[in-house]
Amino acid sequence: MLTGLMNFLRACFRPRSDSYVKSSDAVGRQDGLLWYKDSGQHFNGEFSMAVVQANNLLEDQSQLESGCLSLHESGPYGTFVGVYDGHGGPETSRFINVQLFQHLKKFTSEHQSMSEEVIRKAFHATEESFTSIVRKQWPIQPQLAAVGSCCLVGVICSGNLYIANLGDSRAVLGRLVKATGEVLAIQLSAEHNACIESVRQELHSVHPDDPQIVVLKHNVWRVKGLIQISRSIGDVYLKKAEFNREPLYAKFRLREPIKRPILSSDPSISVHQLQPHDQFIIFASDGLWEHLSNQEAVDIVQKHPHNGSAKRLVKTAMHEAAKKREMRYSDLKKIDRGVRRHFHDDITVIVLFLDSNLVSKASTAKGQNLSVKGSGISLPSRILAPSA
Repeated sequence: MLTGLMNFLRACFRPRSDSYVKSSDAVGRQDGLLWYKDSGQHFNGEFSMAVVQANNLLEDQSQLESGCLSLHESGPYGTFVGVYDGHGGPETSRFINVQLFQHLKKFTSEHQSMSEEVIRKAFHATEESFTSIVRKQWPIQPQLAAVGSCCLVGVICSGNLYIANLGDSRAVLGRLVKATGEVLAIQLSAEHNACIESVRQELHSVHPDDPQIVVLKHNVWRVKGLIQISRSIGDVYLKKAEFNREPLYAKFRLREPIKRPILSSDPSISVHQLQPHDQFIIFASDGLWEHLSNQEAVDIVQKHPHNGSAKRLVKTAMHEAAKKREMRYSDLKKIDRGVRRHFHDDITVIVLFLDSNLVSKASTAKGQNLSVKGSGISLPSRILAPSA
């Protein structure tokens, strides 16, 4: 059974055999712990991607898929972006990086269009698939139940921008104000972190009989004193009673049995009709937003050339992380993965620039398929969660 899981997950990372191109647009570069793709062309404009690794195993995963958004050549066509910030290990984020877009294409084909319902079904199917793997592996690798991931998705199709989110990654729009020439930051995603009062209120309303549903621990609000986010893919030990028992480590087990799911996998979804003055969208894991405000990030993108925008944001966040620790950026760069996590988190950034002429193009207009996956440093394959 263990061999079966490892073979399955290894297969997830083999080169794809479908019609997606492996062109220069899909190839990034590595500079130490920093991976970046300075520029490329997606269905609706240009893009830039960057990832810096801090954890021993990269827990952030990301992807950009451009072209056909269904299993049929008839379309619809558009752009898909995913940022998956894992916790407890890389297994869930890696799984989402392989499975979610495939589920989305399946449901888009069935509905013959893009919609909130299609995206919601894709999220739920991904959650169910991962839960099925946890159940199969429970006798030999129970700690997989305590691995999970935030999940931020953006889809541009037929002039509409769909934003779906679980957890605390963030999507921010840069919108030009013609009267002043300013580019304003507009947050598009709803976040699910217990540090937000409305999230704590939501948890209390769903669990009125549990006064300990959120606990202030070491000056940080945590759900059941264990985790900061309230929605995710995975983390099934806080969703199903069958996974919150021995042989799961005692630190993850609750004293009382789970009567209803504590965490949710239901994404917050919003739809925005893109306007000609919408300039770009920044998708990033919380590692970026710990160091930069929405407007600071938008200003950095707006004031510089498109090329290298994502890398520029990542490096600015790293400079801020070094400054907070009263050290030089050059010294921070010398710190290896694992130890680096004490200074900053994994950081993933994808910047989508919007060409209004391309955005308004009919979703039936065909374009070349492109698939780009954010990457970390190459390591020997280690699939399962740490054993301690």
